[in-house]
Amino acid sequence: MHPSLLGLVVLLGLGLCDARAGDNAPDAGGGLPSRGLCAHRGAMSTHPENTLCAFREAIRLGAHMIECDVQLTKDGRLVVMHDPTVNRTTNGKGKVAELTFQELRRLDAGSWKAPAFQGEQIPSLEETLAIMPANIWLNVHLKGDEAAGKQAAEVLVQQDRLQQAFLACNTAAAKGAQAVNPRILICNMERQRDARDYIELTVSRKTAFIQLTGKVSTNFPSYVEELKKHGVRINYFGAVPPEQLRQLFELGIDFPLVNDPAEALKVTATVGIVPVQPVFRRAARTAMPSTAR
Repeated sequence: MHPSLLGLVVLLGLGLCDARAGDNAPDAGGGLPSRGLCAHRGAMSTHPENTLCAFREAIRLGAHMIECDVQLTKDGRLVVMHDPTVNRTTNGKGKVAELTFQELRRLDAGSWKAPAFQGEQIPSLEETLAIMPANIWLNVHLKGDEAAGKQAAEVLVQQDRLQQAFLACNTAAAKGAQAVNPRILICNMERQRDARDYIELTVSRKTAFIQLTGKVSTNFPSYVEELKKHGVRINYFGAVPPEQLRQLFELGIDFPLVNDPAEALKVTATVGIVPVQPVFRRAARTAMPSTAR
């Protein structure tokens, strides 16, 4: 077991966290999963990350949450891309912020992963949301500040996704988003290097989610207890192999981010967490071809 996870298990053995390993009741606010797997950049282990085919595969497998990275292009469009440049995951070069949407669309974002994915495009945020089921969480990791937050919020409102989507972002982006609509859900991504400050800031701002990174201190059990008391859902980001997922759920983590949801789902089945049977809006259902390759 990874040392940080082992430390978490030992600390939370004190009994300060209710694991409820066999309970996967839907969220009281709208039939959304109360806990489960977050497909990090889609099914990125087997498909090109942050592309529609990777998201469709995660949906097909039954992910409870899907994470995507979003940033602005030179001409002000929101596209799904993790890195500040296109160099690693396309056949092009350059910074996303210095390329137009149409320039980005001409790039091949799939063949770097495998020849079968040749021609896969960089999707817009609108396209990505359009294929998503209505009954999973949508973790939109926003790379940008107030302007990006404002624009992302407008898209979420236009697509009627406020009940299931949240922006993982900094304070400036959250301010811009909530100026558009105060109902926008936020995952606080500020001050993550200082665990105590991070917890206190998240609770004080009443954000819906937090993303822990496995950095452990002797105060960790009280942090989890505090977050649970205030209704903050806990995501966990780290290189988590499937065999360690059981420990994460026992710790009280709600949604671990995983790169290989197919393998991870084999583990969650042993703790009573079943795959989501996706419920689509009609337009999304017609846009859901099989992506098994």
